Amino acid sequence: MTRDSISVQYPCLEHTESVANIGITKQAVTVANGITIEDAFSNKNNSLFIMIDNSGEAKSSMTVKAGNAFPNAMLGDITIELPVGTAAIQLQDLSRFEKSDGSIDLDFAAGFTGYIYAIAKWAGIREVAE
Repeated sequence: MTRDSISVQYPCLEHTESVANIGITKQAVTVANGITIEDAFSNKNNSLFIMIDNSGEAKSSMTVKAGNAFPNAMLGDITIELPVGTAAIQLQDLSRFEKSDGSIDLDFAAGFTGYIYAIAKWAGIREVAE
């Protein structure tokens, strides 16, 4: 299966670093393809949120696929119910789902219609302005 890919969207801090703003780009989900969130765990700070807009008329579901990078992937996939409207999903056991390239794969139930995007806080040291 060739998956559709999205990237994690990070906030842009304004000059005082007191306010962060993310200009969201949503991607339509093609159920037959599934989704790969590229470099999903580079932040390593548990701030990844997967946002799902279920625009259908009924509940649906999404399966977070087990990864291949860490032993606890043996716990397997997990399926999450998606209510009609917007759902925010935060994964706590990141290594269960992380693939060796740092991405994560998602599958959607047949009949799902909607959009996806992923957001996270930026973790790391910023360059010092001279």
